[in-house]
Amino acid sequence: MAQSGAQPVTSTEHAPAGEHGGKFPPFDSTNFASQLVWLALTFGALYLLMSRIALPRIGSILEARRRRISDDLAQSNELGAQSQAVLAAHEQALSDARGRAQTLASDARQSTSAIAEARRKELDAGLNTRIAEAEKSIAASRASAMSNVRGIASEAAGAIVERLTGLRPADHEIAEAVKAAHDGQQNA
Repeated sequence: MAQSGAQPVTSTEHAPAGEHGGKFPPFDSTNFASQLVWLALTFGALYLLMSRIALPRIGSILEARRRRISDDLAQSNELGAQSQAVLAAHEQALSDARGRAQTLASDARQSTSAIAEARRKELDAGLNTRIAEAEKSIAASRASAMSNVRGIASEAAGAIVERLTGLRPADHEIAEAVKAAHDGQQNA
C-alpha cells in the first residue's frame, strides 16, 4: 500500500536524560554555590530549632526521669531499711515471747511438781497411818486368833485323846500339852 501524504510521526515518549543534553542539577557545577548557601541556611535553621526547642525539652524529660528514678531508689532504700527494722523488731519480739513462754512453762512445771510432791507426801502420810492402823488391827486379830487357836487346839486335842483312848484328860493337862507344843514349834 502506498501512502499518500506523509505526515511526520510524533511521539509522546520522553527521551532519556542524556539525550536532553543537560546534566543532573545537583551535579551541575554551576549550581554548587546556591546549593551550598541553602545547605548552610537549612543546617543553621535546623540547628537553631534543635538547640533552642527540641534538645531542651528532651534534656528536661531526661532530667525529670533521672530525678524520679533516683527518688524511687531512695524511697526503695528507705522502705528496705524500714522493713529490716520491722523484721528485727519482730524477731526480737518473737525471741522475747519464746523466753517468756519458757519461763512460764518452767514455773508451771515447778509449781505442778511442788503440788504433786505435797500431795504425794499427804497421801503417803495417810497411807502410813492406815497401814499402822491395819497392822494394829492385824496384830489384835492375830492375838485374838492365837488365843482362840489355843482354845480350839485344846478342845481338839482333848477330843482326839478322848476318841483314841476313850478317856477325857483334864483341861489343865491339855492346856500344858498345847503350850508345850506351841513353845517347841516357836523354838524350832
